[in-house]
Amino acid sequence: MRIMKMNYKRLTAGIAAGMLMMTTAIQPIQAQESPKEEDFFRIARISSPEGTLLEVGGLCTLPNGDLGIATRRGDIFIVENPTSRQPYFRKVASGLHEVLGLVWKDGSLYCAQRGELTKLTDTDMDGKIDRFETVYAWPLSGHYHEYSFGPVVAPDGSFFVSGNVAFGNEEWWRGESRVPWRGWMMHISEDGKMEPWATGFRSPCGLGIIDGELFYTENQGDWMGSGALVHVKKGSFVGHPAGLRWTNLPNSPVKLTTEQLYSKVDPRYRRDANGRAIKPENVENEKFVTLFDMKQYFPEVQLPAVWLPHGVLGVSNSQVVTIPEGVFGPFAKQVLVGDQGQSKIMRVFLEKVNGEYQGAAWDFRSGFQSGVLRLAWAKDGSLFVGETNRGWGSAGDANQGLQRLVWNNRVPFEMRTVSARPDGFEITFTQPVDKKYAEDLAAYHVESFTYKYHPVYGSPTVNTENLTVKGVKVSADGMTVRVVINGMRRYYIHKLALTGIRSQEGSYSLVHPDVYYTLNNIPEGASLPASELSTRSSAKAVAAETKAAAGKTEAAKAEPAKAPTYAQIQPLLNKHTCSSCHNPDKKQVGPGFKEVAKRNYTVAKIMALIKNPKPENWPGYATPMPPFPQVPQADAMKIAQWINSLK
Repeated sequence: MRIMKMNYKRLTAGIAAGMLMMTTAIQPIQAQESPKEEDFFRIARISSPEGTLLEVGGLCTLPNGDLGIATRRGDIFIVENPTSRQPYFRKVASGLHEVLGLVWKDGSLYCAQRGELTKLTDTDMDGKIDRFETVYAWPLSGHYHEYSFGPVVAPDGSFFVSGNVAFGNEEWWRGESRVPWRGWMMHISEDGKMEPWATGFRSPCGLGIIDGELFYTENQGDWMGSGALVHVKKGSFVGHPAGLRWTNLPNSPVKLTTEQLYSKVDPRYRRDANGRAIKPENVENEKFVTLFDMKQYFPEVQLPAVWLPHGVLGVSNSQVVTIPEGVFGPFAKQVLVGDQGQSKIMRVFLEKVNGEYQGAAWDFRSGFQSGVLRLAWAKDGSLFVGETNRGWGSAGDANQGLQRLVWNNRVPFEMRTVSARPDGFEITFTQPVDKKYAEDLAAYHVESFTYKYHPVYGSPTVNTENLTVKGVKVSADGMTVRVVINGMRRYYIHKLALTGIRSQEGSYSLVHPDVYYTLNNIPEGASLPASELSTRSSAKAVAAETKAAAGKTEAAKAEPAKAPTYAQIQPLLNKHTCSSCHNPDKKQVGPGFKEVAKRNYTVAKIMALIKNPKPENWPGYATPMPPFPQVPQADAMKIAQWINSLK
C-alpha cells in the first residue's frame, strides 16, 4: 500500500490475501516469547570493496566455491572466498547491458543482456573475460521495460531465457509485446538455435529448474491478479495476452490467438487484434472470470502451481531455488522464492496430484537490506542473497546489497509440509504438537479465495468463503495433523491459520502460523471416518469471554486513540507494501509520510485515500497509485494515526 504514488513495476491493486482472520482458540500465557525467524536463520552481510555498487542482477556459484556476480550496471565480478570475513572481489568484465541473470557452464559464464544471451570466457586464464560471444540475439523496441531474465540451464545443457513485456502508450500499465518474443520463454541451444517455448508472461523475473522441469515466478500486474510460481510446459499460455501477437509465426508452439482469448473475457475489457477497445452494448449482468474459467475454453492455459498472495507472500516475486539435501534443516527439496519489493524470502512445498503441480507457501525470512532479486547456494550450505531496488523500491531501504542467509542448526517449530487429502489437508510439523491445542477445532481457521482474470492492474481477493473444520486427527507422535474440512474448492487458494497450535515442548507458537495452499486438484480416496476425529472446540467459551471484555465504559470508549510508534507500525508498512514506495522522511517512489502529514488530512480521510487514492492530489509524481480496498480497517486506521502523528 502506498499513500499516493506507486512503483511502476509493482503497481499493486490490492492486498491479495484479504483480511487475515484470527482463530478463536484460547491463547496460553507464555513464560517467554515464542522464537522468531531470526532465532534460526541469521542474515550475514558480505563486505564489498569501497565504491562498488552491487545492484545484483545475477548470481552463480562456481565449481571451486567462488561466487559470480552480475550487476544491473553491466559489471561482472568473481568473488574469491565469498563466505570468509575477507572476500576478494575481482572485476572480470564491464560494459554489458543490464545483466539480469548469470550461470556457469563448462568453464564459461553465460548471461542474459537486454538483447542477447552472451557467453563470457577467460581464454588465457589471466583473471579477465577476453571473449564475448553472442549465443542468440532477440529483437528489441528500445522500451525501458524490456528486461530479459536468465538464463537457467536445462538438464540437457540448453538454456531458457524469458522476456519482459513493454508498457503501453495510452494505458501505461498495460503490457505490450512490440517485437517478437517479448512476453515469451525462449529455449536456446548452446549452438545458438532458438525455439519459442511458451507465452503469456508479463514480468517473468525468477526462473528455476525444479526436479528437472522449468518453473518461473510472475509478478502482479495487468491480467495477473497476484504473484505465483508456475510450471512452464512447452506450448503453454500462462495468462498475459501480449505475446499472443506472435502465435501466427510458423515456429510458435502456441496457436491461441488474441481474438480467441478476448472473445471469452468480460466484455468491458474486450479488444481487437490491434489492442483497441471494443465497446460493449450491455455488461450490467456480466460476471468476472478467473484464469481457470479460461482453461475451460483453452486447454493450453497453464494455471499457477502455487499462488503467492500479493502483499502477504511478496509483491515482486523473483529467484527460484531448491533447498539441497542436508541444508536448512527439515526443508530439504522444498523451494525458496525471493521477493524484491518486500525484501524477503518465501518457502514453497510442491506435490503432484493427478499429474499437475500444486502446493503450499509460507513466509520464510524477512529483513534483508534491499530487494531480494537473486539467490545462489554457497558450498558451506549458506545462501547468497543478491539485492537491488533502483527504480523499483523495496522494504529494505538500501539500494543494493549482497548478504548471506545462514542456518544455525536449530530446528524451528513450523509446518514442514501441507498435502491435499480427499476431505481436507494433512499437515506435518518439524516438532511434535501439544495435543491439548491441536485437537481443539478452535485452533484452526480456514478460508478460500481466488482472483479475477482481467486487464486491470492486479485483483482483490474474490469469492472468499470461510470453511468449516469438521474434525482433526493428531498422530500418536504429534508430528502430523489431519484436518477435515467441509467445502474445499478446486482451483482456489486455501488459507489455513493455525494460530492456536502450540509445540509439545515449551508451548511455543508456530514461527509462521499461516499457510496458503493452491488446490488445483482434490485427490481421490476415502475420507476419514467421524469416529477417528476430535470435534472438541473451545470457541464457545472464548466467545463468551470476548463478549464480556466488550463491555467497556463510555468514558473508556471516549478516550482518544494513542498513535503507534514507528517501531510498532513498521511491520504493517512492510506487510501492506507501503515501504516499497514510501519513506517516512523523504520522497521515494511516492511522497514521504511526513509530507502527507503536512496535508492535515483527518484519519478518516487518509483511510479513504488508502482505499481509493486521488492521483490528482499529487501531480508531481509520474506514477499513480491504485486502490487498496483489501487493507483491513484496523490496519488502515493505525497507519493513518501514525501518519498524522508526524505533523
